[in-house]
Amino acid sequence: MSQTVVRANWWVLVLLCLAQFMVILDVTVVNVALPVIATELDLDREALTWVVTAYTLCFGGLMLLGGRLSDAISRRGVFLAGLAVFTVASLASGLAESATALVAARAVQGVGAAMLSPAAMSIITTTFHGPDRNRALGVWAAIAGAGAAVGVLLGGLFAAGPGWEWVFFINVPVGVFVAAVLPRLVPAGRGERSRGKVDVPGALIAVLAVGALIYALVRAGDTGWSGGSTPYVLVAGLVLLVVFVVVERKVAEPLVRLELLTRRPVVAGNLVMLAASGLLLANFFLNSQYLQHVLRLDALETGLIFLPVALVIGIGTHVGVRAVSRFGGRPVVAAGFGLAAVGAVLLAQVPDSGNAVFAVLPGFVVSGLGLGATFVTATTTAMAHAGPNDAGTTSGLINTGHELGATLGIAVVSTIAALGLQGGGDAVGGFAAAFTATAVAAAVIAVGATLLVPAGRPPATDGPVFAH
Repeated sequence: MSQTVVRANWWVLVLLCLAQFMVILDVTVVNVALPVIATELDLDREALTWVVTAYTLCFGGLMLLGGRLSDAISRRGVFLAGLAVFTVASLASGLAESATALVAARAVQGVGAAMLSPAAMSIITTTFHGPDRNRALGVWAAIAGAGAAVGVLLGGLFAAGPGWEWVFFINVPVGVFVAAVLPRLVPAGRGERSRGKVDVPGALIAVLAVGALIYALVRAGDTGWSGGSTPYVLVAGLVLLVVFVVVERKVAEPLVRLELLTRRPVVAGNLVMLAASGLLLANFFLNSQYLQHVLRLDALETGLIFLPVALVIGIGTHVGVRAVSRFGGRPVVAAGFGLAAVGAVLLAQVPDSGNAVFAVLPGFVVSGLGLGATFVTATTTAMAHAGPNDAGTTSGLINTGHELGATLGIAVVSTIAALGLQGGGDAVGGFAAAFTATAVAAAVIAVGATLLVPAGRPPATDGPVFAH
C-alpha cells in the first residue's frame, strides 16, 4: 500500500472521528446547559427530560437499522445522509423557540446520528486492516469516552458564554466541513454483497424493542424502577426482543443474522461496551451532580473538572491499543475494570464540603484511565472479527450497546443516589452509596469479562477472521 493511500486513510479516520465526536458530544453537552435552556424557553421538568430523551431514544433505537442500511446500500451514502440530517437538525435545535420545536429537532438529530455512527465505524473497519485496524479502532474508542467528558466542559462554556444555542450551532460548520471533504477520500460503492432490501418487520420490531428499553431506563432514573409505567415498558421491551429473535429466524434476509450473535468475540465486545459505557456515564452523572448539588460549583467550574478526565481517557485508550496488540484483550479488560473499581472506591469517600480537585479528581481520573482501555477492548474484540458484509450491522450492535449501557448506568445510580439528588438530609450518603455500587459492579465485571473475552491478541491479518 502506497504512502499516499496510507495518509489518505488516516485522514478518513480523522474526518469520521470528527463526525462521531459531534454525535457523542450531544449525549452530554446538553445536560449542563439544561438549567439555562429551561429558563430561556420556559420549559417544565417533563419537557427538559424529553430534550435529552428524544435524542437518546432515536439514536439508540435506530442504530441497528442504520448499520444494516450501510451494509445493504452504501457505507458512504448512509454516512453522508446521516451527517446531513444531523447537521440540519442541529441548526434547527439552536434556532428552536419552544419546547415542541426543540424536542422535535433533537429527535431528528438522533435519527441522523443512528445513520452516521454505525456507517462510520463500518468504513473504518473495511478501510484499515491488521495492526492499523486496531490502532484506528483505538482512536474511535477514545472518541466514545473523551467526547462525553468534553461535552460536559463545552456545555458549561457555552452556557456561561455565547449562549446555550451554541451547544447545537457548533455542529453545523463541522458537519459541512466533513461532508465537503470526505467524498474526495472515500469512494462511492455498494456493500461487497448487497442484499438489495432491508428486513422491514425486523427493523420495526428492533426499533420498538430498543426504544422501549431505553425509555424504560430513562423513566427508571426519574420515577424509580417500580414507578408509573416503567416496569410495563421494560417488560414490553424484553418481550419485543424475544419476538425479534423469532422473526429473524424466519426471514430470508434478516436485519441481524443470528449466527452473528453466536460469535463469542461479538458477544464479548458488546457486553464490555455495555458495561464500560454504563460505568463511565454513571461516573459522569454522579460527579456532575455532586459537584453542583453538594460543592455548589457552577456549570463552567463543573465542566473544567471534566477536562483532565477527558485527557486521561484518551491516554487510557492509547495505552489500551498498545496493550491489546501486545497482550490481547483479556488482561486489558481485567486491568481496566479493576482500575474503575479502585477509582469508584476513592469516589465513595466524597466529603460534604471541600476542594473539588482533591475530593473528586483522583478517583475520577483513575476510573477514566481504566475505562478508556476497556473501550478499546470492546471495539477491537467485536470489530476485528467482523467481515465486510457484517461490519455495519456489528457496529450498529456495539453502538446500541453503548447507548443502552449509558442509559442503564445513569438509571441505576440515579435511583441509588436519589436522596443526594433531591437535596435530602444525607446528600453525601446517597452519592457515596452510588459510588460504592459502581465499585462493586466494576469488580464483578472485571472477573466476568476476563472469562468472556477471547484469549490471545486480535488477528493481524489483512482480512477478517471469524472466531466463535
